[in-house]
Amino acid sequence: MDFVTIDFETATSERDSPCEIGLTYVKNKEIVGTESWLIKPKSYPYFNPFNISIHGIRPEDVANQPEFHELWSEIKSKLENQLVIAHNASFDFSVLRKTLTTYDLPFPNLNYACSYIFSKKVWTGLASYDLKTLCWYNNINLNHHRAAADSRACAELTLKAFELTNTNSVHEFQEKLKISIGELFEGGYRPAESKGSSTKKDLAIIAGDPAKRKHESIFYGNSVVFTGTLTSMSRAQAQQLIADIGGINAPSVTKTTNFLVVGQQDYKVVGEDGMSSKQEKAVKLIEQGSFLEVISEKEFLCNI
Repeated sequence: MDFVTIDFETATSERDSPCEIGLTYVKNKEIVGTESWLIKPKSYPYFNPFNISIHGIRPEDVANQPEFHELWSEIKSKLENQLVIAHNASFDFSVLRKTLTTYDLPFPNLNYACSYIFSKKVWTGLASYDLKTLCWYNNINLNHHRAAADSRACAELTLKAFELTNTNSVHEFQEKLKISIGELFEGGYRPAESKGSSTKKDLAIIAGDPAKRKHESIFYGNSVVFTGTLTSMSRAQAQQLIADIGGINAPSVTKTTNFLVVGQQDYKVVGEDGMSSKQEKAVKLIEQGSFLEVISEKEFLCNI
């Protein structure tokens, strides 16, 4: 099980604005090295303040660094024909694909997987599966949001997952962790996905306790949607509370939604504005006159 882990940091919300890349190399289930490169992004000298607040990389840090296309031949040689793993691979590989497209560079040939996806199969029942939470749970040191540190933490987490599942080959990897390996190739890609759990949970089957009905609650008889990670409880626990109160759990924001409860968001997923797709849709519906209220986790807790 040799593999490489990858992590990107970006200068803006645009996926083709990498300002740092980190790679960690694993041979025979041992970490043998970590490298990182600062990159002058195409947006230089502009960096979004939100992104700076996350990773701390500033325009002056990359002023004398090469652009991505100048580094690519070196980096490509380390990724070509490898199994590459990223935590939230949909982000990191969209950065890679969009940046290669911007510089008119062909895609490399490689297989890839997402540690965010397979971590859900290994450590079931956690409230969150972001890298920081998983590293804390597994006693892995992490200097979060710098590419070298994040790629190394991803490698350590992956090795831990392989150890716990007794995974010793790529074939076992897919079978034991119930995931499909993604592929990047010249001209296109196939995403890494979860297997055997593609059907979404039917929230309508969550039965409430009639003894816990709260007719006076703002949630009683109303449709409630959750987005982001709650810090006080798991989403499943929150949805059970809504069912007990007499509310209606819904998976997505529609014109019939009454409340959207917003937890903590992962900036790599939601972008610089900090809003998930559910929250963005809610804002648009409110602007169009829908009776829909966006509330924080604190407001949610005050009304249960």
